[in-house]
Amino acid sequence: MSDKRPPSRPTDIDRHARHILLREIGGPGQARLGKARVVIIGAGGLGNPAALYLAAAGIGTLRLVDPDAVSLDNLQRQVLFRTRDIDRPKVDAARDALHALDPAVEVETVADLANAGNLPTLLEGADLVLDGCDDFATRFAVNDAAIAARIPLVSGAVGRWDGQISTFAPHLGAHAPCYRCLVPDTPPDAESCAVTGIVGAITGIVGTLMALEAVKLITKAGEPLIGRVQIVDGLSGNLRTVKLARDPACKACGGG
Repeated sequence: MSDKRPPSRPTDIDRHARHILLREIGGPGQARLGKARVVIIGAGGLGNPAALYLAAAGIGTLRLVDPDAVSLDNLQRQVLFRTRDIDRPKVDAARDALHALDPAVEVETVADLANAGNLPTLLEGADLVLDGCDDFATRFAVNDAAIAARIPLVSGAVGRWDGQISTFAPHLGAHAPCYRCLVPDTPPDAESCAVTGIVGAITGIVGTLMALEAVKLITKAGEPLIGRVQIVDGLSGNLRTVKLARDPACKACGGG
């Protein structure tokens, strides 16, 4: 997979007027969005809203990575898909939905499982990676690949009624942890939503927050969630942010 960038998409003034009015984004920030390439690992409950909002934001290129096909039980929370998409590859159905929103967004599809072997290629030329997958082996592999590529990793996770999001960028300095500083190993009680269940709207909240982090990182607006974890409690309606320190004994970033 080549890391050669396509030409930067021109800024559509009318389409992106509300962004351009923001002093934190403006014309220069919108132009940066139009040049950016973002990799999304997992085109499911988190990847769907993240991709949708990034396409709407005027991102230049989205690279979608997911090996699965759309199933009926996905439709409860995976908002890019329709009943007619059942049995289609998720990345293909997502591409068509994103092009229906904005034909100018470049969508690269990879109908494969992200792993340690192919992730260096998948992240070629990327400005950042969003991880919305649902297994820890892939999460750890994405974390390692992002560290090696020296690009930020925006990671989201959900379960039942809860969610969390953080940005990991240890290449930015000693204050910046990686994903394994938060989750050193696979939790012994890890279960998928197929076992525990999940309320669909929580995936939309966390996936949208992931897109917001990506926009902030690309446009250099505000303060990304580096060294912090944002936690969403859907049942109580509470949203809180806790600090996360770099782990000096981390097996991935080594604390330094």
